[in-house]
Amino acid sequence: MKDREQQVLMLTSAEGLDCTPGFQQKVFYIDQPAEFIKDQAILNLTFSDCKGNDKLRYEVSSPYFKVNNDGSLVALRNITAVGKTLFVHARTPHAEDMAELVIVGGKDIQGSLQDIFKFARTSPVPRQKRSIVVSPILIPENQRQPFPRDVGKVVDSDRPEGSKFRLTGKGVDQEPKGIFRINENTGSVSVTRTLDRETIATYQLFVETTDVNGKTLEGPVPLEVIVIDQNDNRPIFREGPYIGHVMEGSPTGTTVMRMTAFDADDPATDNALLRYNIRQQTPDKPSPNMFYIDPEKGDIVTVVSPALLDRETLENPKYELIIEAQDMAGLDVGLTGTATATIMIDDKNDHSPKFTKKEFQATVEEGAVGVIVNLTVEDKDDPTTGAWRAAYTIINGNPGQSFEIHTNPQTNEGMLSVVKPLDYEISAFHTLLIKVENEDPLVPDVSYGPSSTATVHITVLDVNEGPVFYPDPMMVTKRENISVGSVLLTVNATDPDSLQHQTIRYSVYKDPAGWLNINPINGTVDTRAVLDRESPFVHNSVYTALFLAIDSGNPPATGTGTLLITLEDVNDNAPFIYPTVAEVCDDAKNLSVVILGASDKDLHPNTDPFKFEIHKQAVPDKVWKISKINNTHALVSLFQNLNKANYHLPIMVTDSGKPPMTNITDLRVQVCSCKNSKVDCNAAGDLHSSVTSVLLLSLFSLACL
Repeated sequence: MKDREQQVLMLTSAEGLDCTPGFQQKVFYIDQPAEFIKDQAILNLTFSDCKGNDKLRYEVSSPYFKVNNDGSLVALRNITAVGKTLFVHARTPHAEDMAELVIVGGKDIQGSLQDIFKFARTSPVPRQKRSIVVSPILIPENQRQPFPRDVGKVVDSDRPEGSKFRLTGKGVDQEPKGIFRINENTGSVSVTRTLDRETIATYQLFVETTDVNGKTLEGPVPLEVIVIDQNDNRPIFREGPYIGHVMEGSPTGTTVMRMTAFDADDPATDNALLRYNIRQQTPDKPSPNMFYIDPEKGDIVTVVSPALLDRETLENPKYELIIEAQDMAGLDVGLTGTATATIMIDDKNDHSPKFTKKEFQATVEEGAVGVIVNLTVEDKDDPTTGAWRAAYTIINGNPGQSFEIHTNPQTNEGMLSVVKPLDYEISAFHTLLIKVENEDPLVPDVSYGPSSTATVHITVLDVNEGPVFYPDPMMVTKRENISVGSVLLTVNATDPDSLQHQTIRYSVYKDPAGWLNINPINGTVDTRAVLDRESPFVHNSVYTALFLAIDSGNPPATGTGTLLITLEDVNDNAPFIYPTVAEVCDDAKNLSVVILGASDKDLHPNTDPFKFEIHKQAVPDKVWKISKINNTHALVSLFQNLNKANYHLPIMVTDSGKPPMTNITDLRVQVCSCKNSKVDCNAAGDLHSSVTSVLLLSLFSLACL
């Protein structure tokens, strides 16, 4: 208390006899009474702009007080508790100032302003031995022209003659620059433009005195400028869209959602103290007040009975609320902001699905598959939820699993399908018992009833089915080259339409080689040509043919059967040699001519080992020689060099079949002139292949064994 009295005395003494614009007393102390009485004067404030106080206006930081034109502070209504600090702002076209009112022993009603304006407690006039005296400067935001305007004064009780005041800090010589300045001679501090508390709430400046050369004489001393909040920001709902859900039948008082708004004003003042209310509800049925919002927290809760929250009886399960947030604790002078809250009444599974009828009829042709009937149900629950979506189950009449049922997601119908073809001759009628349930479980007080089951009667229509071969495929094994007219087998086809007593005729459908006949009456299959295992129509020793069985129905029906003939090999193919042409140099030191290989179309044991021989009856001895290399290859060589010419050497090769088969093939040997790495075969005939290529071919064939 002594510090504040000292501050007041210093300020008062500094003003001297000259008129200083502003409040003549900056700080007032008010003892908290039991109650502030409406319109009863609490204290008198003295303000002067030194020019007659024309158009003087006062503003009080609390909405519960006002200052009359004569400077008397009065309450607007009876008040038992207020904050600890009030601020009074006085303004004329020529001057403005701020006074602080400290309520001693007061109770907080909406939070104290003291926490914001801590300068009143934490920044007393310094007790150090110095002559510069500064007090915190309070400036309301959003001041209007004219600028610059004086907002405070620095006093130096012992300032040397010719010294000057200098002001530094953020807002002076630091960004944002040029907001404040000081009269270097008088110490008056002025502001040059409108301030915005929401941008910068306080400025920390420093005052010092300097001599004529700019050298600091005293200081710097801190000077705090505090921007006083004005209610210049509306509450804003900035987290939308706001969508809430509440389950139908919820108890009264169920919390749906929370709506919170933001106010950029000072949160420690009523300027940002918000209150919420519901301005409008759409639709307003069955009650115009379906919901309530907590004015302080913003919680939206239900206020109607659970019976009125019945989604199936509501005109619209979606409500839109216009929510208003108002600052100044909801007083009429407060600013407002609005937002829309959408509340959905969610469905719970309180209605079981019911078939639209107890019995359904369906017909299906035997042998057909696919959907045969759509089962329809009714459900009053929300079509977008599992409380409405149906799940069907066949509970009786489907032992062979010939039927399946699936849900149509668009219509909720049960699509009953045949998945295994039905046989009229086995059963012409089927009866299924089907139940329907929801994907979600029912609420405890609701159960599935008789209407949740239905019977489906299915009639199978008879159709003329094609005969069926048995077995299919049919298989037989025969030796190739059996005589023409040999019987292979008798096919057997039966008609599934046993009740129609139809006859069956047979015919050949596909016989790629043209080897087979079939008796149209009894189905006997015989040969009309020689079977050849080595035929291009035979694959892996198996020949495939197709036959038709045609019944006498109207129209006739056809069945197809497959015959697989496995052909056993006989030694009916002679082996052959390769290559049949060779070259050799007339002066070759290596008298090897060529490596011969042999092959046979038959199968083992009718193939190798092969026997290679020179047909000696046509060739003189002591010129050619043939030597076995392995079971499939032999080497042809010379005993001596030959003259340049073409030679024909008959080679005889024999397989290992019983009886064996032999083949004689001419090997044409071309003897060429090979000089200076050039091969000349012109004098020998028309063949022009090099000895080197023949040897490479022979070695390659040998390497592949």
